[in-house]
Amino acid sequence: MGFRYFPISEYEERWEKVHAAMKRHGHEVALIWGKTSGVYERAGDMIYLTNFFSTHSGQEPDTALWNARSYSCVIMQPGKEPELHTDEAEVRLDVVAVKNCTGTYDVIKAVADSLKHKKIEGPVAFVGTDFVPVKYYRQLESYTPKITYVPNDDLVREVRRIKSKRELKCFREGGVIVTKGLNALMKAMLAGKTEAQAAAAAAKIVIEAGGTWHRIPISSGRNARYLESNPMVGYSTRPARLGEMFHGWIYGPIWQGYWLDPGRTAVRGKPTREQKKMIESMVNIMERLMAEIRPGVKVKDVALLGDKLSRESGYVSEALKTNWPYYGHSNGCMWEHPYIEPRLVTDKDIFEENMVASVESFFDRKGVGTAGYETNYIITKKGVEEITPVPNLWW
Repeated sequence: MGFRYFPISEYEERWEKVHAAMKRHGHEVALIWGKTSGVYERAGDMIYLTNFFSTHSGQEPDTALWNARSYSCVIMQPGKEPELHTDEAEVRLDVVAVKNCTGTYDVIKAVADSLKHKKIEGPVAFVGTDFVPVKYYRQLESYTPKITYVPNDDLVREVRRIKSKRELKCFREGGVIVTKGLNALMKAMLAGKTEAQAAAAAAKIVIEAGGTWHRIPISSGRNARYLESNPMVGYSTRPARLGEMFHGWIYGPIWQGYWLDPGRTAVRGKPTREQKKMIESMVNIMERLMAEIRPGVKVKDVALLGDKLSRESGYVSEALKTNWPYYGHSNGCMWEHPYIEPRLVTDKDIFEENMVASVESFFDRKGVGTAGYETNYIITKKGVEEITPVPNLWW
């Protein structure tokens, strides 16, 4: 296998879908921005359309020589092949999916020069207003005074919500990798290893398979009310003590830039009756939500059911549920819309065949502990196909 997982024909199909979306929105030209660098950042649209990923760290301040390190842009026009502008000195043609690409010290200036060379004026769609700094946006405006930029940050995300057969295959492969990794994490914690050692056991499996992650958050004991014991790295050098609850996740662009994020909870040693009851109640609710998910079902209805079942359970997690106030989300090149939360969707948001998504929850009770859960699945004609089948219960 080369460094380009998908064939060029897959990218050509994606470009046509984006071109069709542009026409629906009335866009003749679209600038689609990405920030990749040494971490995942906002790489989703860029990876989806071009398979480009910058090797710069993204931390360099601007200088008299370079500007906007780690940013990249695709210029798209219906009927034409995408044009990629990057911060790399030499674009890897064995990796990227486009032939028309350039590397430069100043991506902002290069994009502006290209637009002027094409004599483009009037409205141009701008995909990336939610992360491109004001500084660079103003530079682009100053270079192109005859262009009016029209924000449309969801243009590509809308297109990539429904996955192709090749993407679903990729997700299944990633599911196998991350499942093995999370199993190793849980077993290490149960055996009394430190959180760092458990994270290392998981990381070893993911890395050896050729994958990667964004975070491996582990927390135990008193720190279990937070997602991560140590927010700097995601884990501490302490083990869970006998009788303590712990939870662990692996999340990020596990395989080929596609995002998976399973998490599970267990107790080191013999769990108490109350600990078992809380974890089992949480798992039961998640399974009931998954049983309701199938094509055509309103996302809001599943979210409202999650609210109802959580209230009836009597368990509340103030800190974690406030941070992540939903019962799951769509998965693509990151966490994506629709979110399973009544305030984040409308009656028009429905589950669709070939979406990839998650269900998740957090429970907490003083004197018992904190539990968290998440798993990923593909939505099929009949319901859900779980692709991260890590055991839900560890006793």
